[in-house]
Amino acid sequence: MENNNKITNYIFCMKWGTLYGAEYVNRLHSMVKKNLTYDFKMVCFTDDESGIIDEVQCFPIPEIDIPSNLPERMWKKLTTLKEDLYGLEGRALFLDLDIVIVDNIDCFFDVEGEFRIIKDHSWRSWRITGNSSVYRFDIGKHGYVFENFINNFEKAIKEHRNEQEFLTHEINNKGKLQYWPKEWCPSYKYDCNSRFPISIWKKPTIPEGAKIIIFHGEINPHKAVEGGWGKWYRYVHPAPWVAKYWK
Repeated sequence: MENNNKITNYIFCMKWGTLYGAEYVNRLHSMVKKNLTYDFKMVCFTDDESGIIDEVQCFPIPEIDIPSNLPERMWKKLTTLKEDLYGLEGRALFLDLDIVIVDNIDCFFDVEGEFRIIKDHSWRSWRITGNSSVYRFDIGKHGYVFENFINNFEKAIKEHRNEQEFLTHEINNKGKLQYWPKEWCPSYKYDCNSRFPISIWKKPTIPEGAKIIIFHGEINPHKAVEGGWGKWYRYVHPAPWVAKYWK
């Protein structure tokens, strides 16, 4: 995919609740600015824009009419696929707030494909589920994802445990699903760290070819920098290189 100068490149992120503060949004903008040579606009969909720098355009999280007492399964992220998204037009790369960019990310806009997402890290390799920490799409072209979720809500939450599973299946049903090259988005938990007991003496490293490190489970960038014990069977050494890139 050639990067057409007439197409606006967007970086999308989303922040709600109190888990991550404005500093995560600001840090994400800084990392993108250092590692993307193309012109871009950054948008944060949020319920609280206080503290977010002016370079990031903020919009309220688009309305999604679902019960408020549901367990948190990130369903709000599906609103980024709405057909009418505040009149925005262009190509969007959605990035979770708790990622760390370690190399140039032009390739995420260059690579062909209508919809790209991470192949979820799982020993069950036959699963099609993607990891929505990093996904790219043309704004407004996949409105069917959001519409199908709202129109078939009870069925959707019964068959799919979270937003990324539903999203991946909907895109796949249209024959538009493609994954990023595996080496681009390694998992800090699984790819940067060794398995126990090797993790006791071997320090976390950046895998060859990595562009964006994703964090899931109990380890986030703050904890990665500090290191320490996670679950009873797993020790993670401090990773000062995370702090080097995560700023």
